[in-house]
Amino acid sequence: MHNMNTITDSKDSIEPLIEAHRHIKGALLPLLHAIQEKMGFIPPESVADIAKSLNLSRAEVHGVITYYHFFRSTPAGRHVVQVCQAEACQACGANELMAFAEETLGCRSHQTTPNGAVTLEPVYCLGLCASSPAVQVNDTLYARVSTNQLKILLAQLEGAT
Repeated sequence: MHNMNTITDSKDSIEPLIEAHRHIKGALLPLLHAIQEKMGFIPPESVADIAKSLNLSRAEVHGVITYYHFFRSTPAGRHVVQVCQAEACQACGANELMAFAEETLGCRSHQTTPNGAVTLEPVYCLGLCASSPAVQVNDTLYARVSTNQLKILLAQLEGAT
């Protein structure tokens, strides 16, 4: 549950972004990207303000947020692990990597470990199709990732702050 200070803080943080985007044609996606870049996620309590400012329904805004896997409704963990799930990576073992990551971390895809260390996300192309399967940890790409390599990466993240 959010307290009033959190809600007020997020409203104060995104209001300038809404103002900067409200008169741009097709502003919803650029605005959502700007909010997520600043806040790390799209606060659910901001949906009504976004909708009102862009003359959209709350359902339209919510639909865009939930349609695109990139957008988050809750803050991510301290580290984000993305396992590519596109066809080339699937053909080279991405499904097994995702299952291994879920088991190792103790959380499902689109979730964060209970200690807040790692958020696990599927992603649908990291641009390393010729070097599949691919994984991105925070801002670092890894190609031809084996379960053993992923185990080492995940262990490093679990121990990091």
